[in-house]
Amino acid sequence: MTKNNFVLKGDLCWSKSPDTLATLKNAYLVCINGKAEGAFEKLPESYKSFPVVDYSRCLIIPGLVDLHIHAPQFAIRGIGMDSELLDWLKTYAFVEEAKFVDTEYAATAYSQFVENIKRGPNTRMAVFATLHTKATCILMDNLEKSGLVSMVGKINMDRNCPLNLHEDSASSSIAATEEWLAACNGAYQNTQPILTPRFIPSCSDELMKGIAVLQKKYNLPVQSHLSENHKEIELVRELRPESSSYGGAYRDDDLFGADGNRDVPTLMAHCIWSDEEEIALMAERQVYAVHCPQSNMNLSSGIAPVRRFLDAGVPVGLGSDIAGGAHSSIFRAMSDAVQVSKLRSVLLNNDEKALSLEEVFYMGTVSGGTFFEKTGLGKSGSFESGYDFDALVIDDKNLASPFELSIKDRLERIVYLSDDRNIKAKYVKGLQ
Repeated sequence: MTKNNFVLKGDLCWSKSPDTLATLKNAYLVCINGKAEGAFEKLPESYKSFPVVDYSRCLIIPGLVDLHIHAPQFAIRGIGMDSELLDWLKTYAFVEEAKFVDTEYAATAYSQFVENIKRGPNTRMAVFATLHTKATCILMDNLEKSGLVSMVGKINMDRNCPLNLHEDSASSSIAATEEWLAACNGAYQNTQPILTPRFIPSCSDELMKGIAVLQKKYNLPVQSHLSENHKEIELVRELRPESSSYGGAYRDDDLFGADGNRDVPTLMAHCIWSDEEEIALMAERQVYAVHCPQSNMNLSSGIAPVRRFLDAGVPVGLGSDIAGGAHSSIFRAMSDAVQVSKLRSVLLNNDEKALSLEEVFYMGTVSGGTFFEKTGLGKSGSFESGYDFDALVIDDKNLASPFELSIKDRLERIVYLSDDRNIKAKYVKGLQ
């Protein structure tokens, strides 16, 4: 279907707020030129000339947003899951990423990655590539052809990494990044570059300063990792003793959100061991905490204090963190987020309220979608008027029940029980 004016008919569900779902049964969702015009119980007269695609008895929800995924690790998902983070990186992730110097290998691997994402529920994503410029462009080419909306980062790293993933110097890393940005310039509509220092342990002070210069020059968003693992945090303290915290080190490098003079839209994955000072800094600068619950379990990293983020006003999104996480679907991240929040409360014997279905659905749609709005790639995650028309049609007939379920109950069962085979149709900016 081409981008035009049309209507979807079905059972609609989207977030009105972090704790409120909007639901309409057997209702109408209007698309005009790739934008949502609104959801209606009865189709207004002004839209009755539009073609209606009838998905009666299916659930229609906004497309899901993955704010943290490592595309080159897709081939090793589900491997090495008995390891902890730093050992897993050395033994599995870095070994796989080194292969992407071979552009033929990159073309095959990235084609498989994108085909998988196309079949799933995610319509937007923030993606780590590798340090290889040509391979990163191959990934971006594949994502652009898919119709999905994405931000992709060529990784920077010049220390504490294998020699075959070690950029020669900070200056050569910056030069390669500028070469990549030049290749991206004007080449894509739905795919945007994002600066990606892997994390402070793998980026020298000189490199971080150079990335900050690029950020100011090109006005780009930033993604990285923060406070994921105790050993990693200790290493940052040794490398950056002058900084008040891990987040403080990014702030000192001018790569940590808004500072009053300018805004650097920033994604920080994990944030498991962020203390009150770091959380306050994230809230002040509106740095996104990207919650990756499955990866945090798989790699024995811990359970992020998501309730504390929310209470402090930190924006929160969800990430699959392939391949620390084994599943690319943000439905899985939603269910895991609820489960680990309950475990956190029990294990810490505190009164932190567990996350609700409404909250994790909001994180995986509207909240994650606000990052794309900040970076100029459109509003997403809702069916309110003016949002990009990103929608999933879910056929949940196979999730049988002897009694009639509410739309909220059906949504929850989809989050916990569905897989890609339940996706009947998928729209991104009005295109199927």
